[in-house]
Formats: sequence, structure tokens, C-alpha cells
Amino acid sequence: MREWVDHVIWWHVYPLGFGGGLGKLAGWLDYPLELGANGLQLGPVFASETHGYDTVDHFRIDPRLGDDAQFDALVAACRERGLHVLLDGVFNHVGRGFQAPQSWFKGTVFEGHGSLVELDHDNPEVLAYVVRVMRHWLDRGVSGWRLDVAYGVPPAFWRAAVGQVRETHPEAWFTGEVIHGDYATWLRESGLDSITQYELWKAVWSSLNDGNLWELAWAHKRNNEVLAAGLPLTFVGNHDVTRIASKLTDERHLGHALVVLFTTGGVPSVYYGDEQGYRGVKEDRPGGDDEVRPPFPERPADFSAYGKPVFALHQRLIGMRRRHAWLVRAHTSEEHLTNTAAAFVATDGEHRLVTLLNIGDQPYGFPIPPDGLRLIETHDEDLSREVLTVPAHGWSILEG
Repeated sequence: MREWVDHVIWWHVYPLGFGGGLGKLAGWLDYPLELGANGLQLGPVFASETHGYDTVDHFRIDPRLGDDAQFDALVAACRERGLHVLLDGVFNHVGRGFQAPQSWFKGTVFEGHGSLVELDHDNPEVLAYVVRVMRHWLDRGVSGWRLDVAYGVPPAFWRAAVGQVRETHPEAWFTGEVIHGDYATWLRESGLDSITQYELWKAVWSSLNDGNLWELAWAHKRNNEVLAAGLPLTFVGNHDVTRIASKLTDERHLGHALVVLFTTGGVPSVYYGDEQGYRGVKEDRPGGDDEVRPPFPERPADFSAYGKPVFALHQRLIGMRRRHAWLVRAHTSEEHLTNTAAAFVATDGEHRLVTLLNIGDQPYGFPIPPDGLRLIETHDEDLSREVLTVPAHGWSILEG
């Protein structure tokens, strides 16, 4: 079941920000292939009142994006290229224009947002509706669902919903948005395949900014526990957070963040524009998401040359990940650790990669056994250097 997930790398797009609707997006599908991705993770595409997360009809494509025919054409074009499609399902709450019996609603709003009315997940009619929506779009060719605000819905509801959907779509994959808490227990109780790995996301930029790689080591231990229950969706950027290029206080450490993403167990996702070095700060105000949900140019040739090195780095690291597909279930531990230097070992019990991170101002020689290790990737592509010495603010990936 769902073996395809072991090999998927998502390119995550927020369609309402991307601009030009589904027709324009269909013209971009060779781009994620060039990047090395084989999955298209879409933000909301259903009819909504404003930003997509205030849905009014889960069975209708948002007219700002197109119509059913354009959606079907997009999915068909993805399938022709071997791209899986992941939809964003907003089932915790709906927009005020959503038409349903009053008994479907709790009478509360989502986290103080007056425009977002919460559904009553104890109502069996709500469960039946969500199952019907999921099956409808899976029948249309999508591969799975990202479940928005999954943490706000009782885990028993998800267990019942996905259990029914899997009766007709056993290959479907479900990842839930969970910000914090006991991820492993939540996965086991909900029956979902995956959760959004926010703990790892936070540890990546925070440990690099603070010169505290111990935090990253702790996040790896926590991630190992999650892997015992399911496959986390890993990322260094998404539609809800400040872009990684803006989050890092030292731009030399962007490569370090990406190396962690692509050598850590889980299912990686790249947020559109991050692969071009886009910057953008999320702010807690109306319109505060605009910077991180920008329009894309009409075609890839219109990108600034500024992003080419970042794109090339993504290509290299995604290529490395593809050649070591076992990393999806790899557990990571530290073989050597200081505040600013770390040797992390990822293994599935049979294979092994060692990631060396140096965020200090001096070259660092790692006191670990060479054990036949060979350099397969490094920040400046110089594979001839001494294996266990990493230049200041550099990184290396070793195999063996």
C-alpha cells in the first residue's frame, strides 16, 4: 500500500498566489521535473470567499483558478509526466457562505477568525460529506490529501474518514497539519499516514541562527519517534511561514538547511520559489501572507539569474536523495556534536550517510572514524578535499 510515497518529493504551490489559474500552472509542469520533484502539492483549489481556506463548495473549482475541465486537464498533464497530485482539504472549518444545515456547525469560529465557521465533527452527516469529497477528487485522479488544521479535528474523526476512503482508494495518502504536540501518538490515534513536521522545521533555522546544533540533534531524536508511527511531511518552507532565505540570519547557511531536509527521514516538500532563493516575511496582519504567496513569472525563462545557484543546489540535493531513496525511513543520530559542528548519521540499518555541518568561522576536522567514507556532495562541489575536514560555514555528505 502507498509504496509510491517512499519516492515522492513534492513541489508545493499556492495556486491563488501563483497567478494565472490552473491553465498557467499546467504550463509549468516540466519545471518541477527539472527540479527533480515528482509530486505537485497544491494549496486550496476549491470555491472560497477569499484566501482559499474559507471554502464554500468542496465540489467546485474556485472560478478564479478555472473550472472542472481545466482541473482535469492539469491532473492528466501531471499523470503524463509521472507527477502525483496532493490536494489541500479544509475540513475543520468553512467560510460563512458554505451552505449546510445548522446542525453541521459547532457555533464557534476558528481561532478567532469570524469568517471561518467550525464544523461539528460529531455529526455523522459531516463525516459522510468529508468522505464523499475525498472520494470525488481521488476518483478524478489525485493521489492524496493534506488535511488543513488536522489538529483541530478529533483524531477519531480522521480514523473513521480515511478508513472509509481507503476501502475504495487503498493507495491514497493522507498527511495532517499538526503544529506541535505528540506527533507519534496523534498519528496512531488518527490513522493518518503523516503529519507536518513543524518541530524539525523550527529546529533547522533556529539551530543555524543560534549556533546551537544541539537543538537540531534533539529534533532528529523526536523525528525518529515519529517515523515509528508514520512518515512526516518535512519542509523548510510552506505557505504559512516566513521563507527560509529570509528566516536565516546568515545566507551561507541555506545549504545547511537544505542538506538537513534531504538527508532526514520523511517525505520532503519544496515550497514554490524557495528553489529560486525567494525571500518573503509572513506578518500577523490582514494581507500578511502575501509576501510568501507571490505570483510566478509567465515562464521559467523569466526568472532572475539570482536564483540559478539555489536552483542548482536543490537539483543536486534532490538528485542525491533520489539515489538514496531509503532515506525516507532513515533514523538519524549524532556521531559528533558541538554548538557549531555536527556529524549526523542517517541509516536504515543497511545503508548509511554521514552529514557534516560546520557553521563556525574556522575549518573543522571531525574526530570520527573514516570507515571507508567517501565524499558524495559538498557545499562547493569540491569532491577532492580531505573527507573529514569541512571549511568554515561549509557542509559535506559522506557515504559508506
